[in-house]
Amino acid sequence: MDVIIKDNERLDDLQCKGYYIIQNPDMFCFGMDAVLLADFTSGKKMAKAIDLGTGTGVIPILMEARDKAAHFTGLEIQNESADMALRSVMYNNLKDKVDIVCGDIKEIEKHFEREAFDIVTSNPPYISEKKGLLNAMEPKNIARHEILLSLEDVIRAAAYLLKVGGSFAMVHKPFRLAEIIRLLSKYHLEPKRIRMVQPYIDKEPNMVLIESVKGGKPMVKVEPTLVVYNKDGNYTGELLKCYNN
Repeated sequence: MDVIIKDNERLDDLQCKGYYIIQNPDMFCFGMDAVLLADFTSGKKMAKAIDLGTGTGVIPILMEARDKAAHFTGLEIQNESADMALRSVMYNNLKDKVDIVCGDIKEIEKHFEREAFDIVTSNPPYISEKKGLLNAMEPKNIARHEILLSLEDVIRAAAYLLKVGGSFAMVHKPFRLAEIIRLLSKYHLEPKRIRMVQPYIDKEPNMVLIESVKGGKPMVKVEPTLVVYNKDGNYTGELLKCYNN
């Protein structure tokens, strides 16, 4: 199928299953956190999965490559990003496996029925403080800062979408971990797995991966920390496994 690549866009090789993704470097391009989340999320082969704030659709496409569900949906509020995501789905011949919906997470009830999914993922904006932004509505700022939604909006939507026993996986910043756990508890999402990610063995973590279960019993497994770089600056073997799974 012929898919248009627009001016200022590029076609990036995801280096898995022959898939590519359309991105615009003037907007927000996916990073390592999206790849780690797609790898970290527990899969169920017959499940229905949805990614909240999917951007250009990288997480559903990577999860499909890893066979982590039977069908995937990406929800994205920015029209330009949703359009790139849809064209990436078409480019990779995944239109029967991945749907892209343009809509607002805060209005989740308008788009989906309650308890319609088995798996929810999200790589939400990390920064709650909006001060210092020259243009708050720039796509990169919307992706990084809680301008159009809050952390609670994401977690509330995940709880609404999940069936009892379904899982919600998210990547975020460790300095907000206490807040994350409080909000998960508020919406009856029980943390079950936590994994810290740190750039070097002697540096503090700069990412946290956390997976919770709706209606789950209290018991959390803290997995071994993932170290990204060796002392020589090359990726560790463990990090490369996350990319190659």
